[in-house]
Amino acid sequence: MPAKPSRTKRRRKQKLREGFTTGTAAAAAAKSALQLLLTGSPLNPISVTLPEGKVLSLSLHRSLLEQDTSLCSVIKDAGDDPDVTHGAEVGVRVRVSGNTKGKTGVIFKAGEGVGRVTKPGLPVKVGEPAINPVPRKMIQWAVEEVLDACGADKAQQVEVEVFVTNGETLAKKTLNARLGIVGGLSILGTTGIVRPLSHEAYRETIMAALAVARAAGGELVLSTGGKSERFARRLLTHLPEESFVQIADFYGFSLEAAAKLGFHTVTHSVFIGKLVKMAMGLHYTHASSGNMDLNILGELARETGASVELVEKLKRANTARHALEIMQETNTATKIIPKLSESAMEVSKKHSEGKLDIHLFLFDYNGQVFFES
Repeated sequence: MPAKPSRTKRRRKQKLREGFTTGTAAAAAAKSALQLLLTGSPLNPISVTLPEGKVLSLSLHRSLLEQDTSLCSVIKDAGDDPDVTHGAEVGVRVRVSGNTKGKTGVIFKAGEGVGRVTKPGLPVKVGEPAINPVPRKMIQWAVEEVLDACGADKAQQVEVEVFVTNGETLAKKTLNARLGIVGGLSILGTTGIVRPLSHEAYRETIMAALAVARAAGGELVLSTGGKSERFARRLLTHLPEESFVQIADFYGFSLEAAAKLGFHTVTHSVFIGKLVKMAMGLHYTHASSGNMDLNILGELARETGASVELVEKLKRANTARHALEIMQETNTATKIIPKLSESAMEVSKKHSEGKLDIHLFLFDYNGQVFFES
């Protein structure tokens, strides 16, 4: 009898399920909470208007009415996207604090588990709750919809306090502290929808990190992860922490964004595997985007005058790390690696349309600089 396919394999054959952002969750909770405050009954299900005009229906998780304050929450569903906020309770406390003598006024507050901005360069001003512009618009729309449906005076000042249960703990799994968001999570989202494998949230985080680095006035060091960043920080001790941005596999995107933000110099901090993928010309360096092609190492070795045997060994290497070991054993790394790095840096220049001066550190797996551009 054939083995039962794994859950991962089954998912690959199916369309991955979409979810919704923390911004959508907060807008839904705000809408239901204001309805509860004005009528005594919460909305369930809750319809939320997304930025693209689509209407999403969410289920109410919890509601509470106490004198002049109401509370409603929903459970964040990220679909099949690996999001740290998946399953978290996102809620809102609502109070109506008076007439504005004009259009509806919404005062945003950070409840427990929602961070506050402490560094410049983010789309929200320093001192403000970390609720991004699009979620704020969605909450504003939700409030106006309820006031209109209830026939209430639209010229009211509505306090919206967003909270995320256990948000401060969840935030430790994110880059929020680096970005200057303290005390909890950010309420994010540009479309209202979380699309699996679209990586929208990660790209948004990278953009925020780049903006903070730019505002800090420092240089920019792009690393693929925590380890390569840690090694770079040991060397570049004169730079503030804002200068170091982890980009994972978003190689081309990060360079394009850095160029648009006005950076002039970028330093890469990488290991051999990513260096090969950079030199291959890939825009996105994850294995799902392109398999490692070690033929490039063989061809570069050929250019240095290496033997046919070595060229074939490098092409047939199991991994880039294995290829590096072969080069070290044959004392050819000092000839091949500079050529590989030069190719990678040329690709970086192309991704940035020639606007960036590219530097590079290649580390071995013990944290020693193997090559510096």
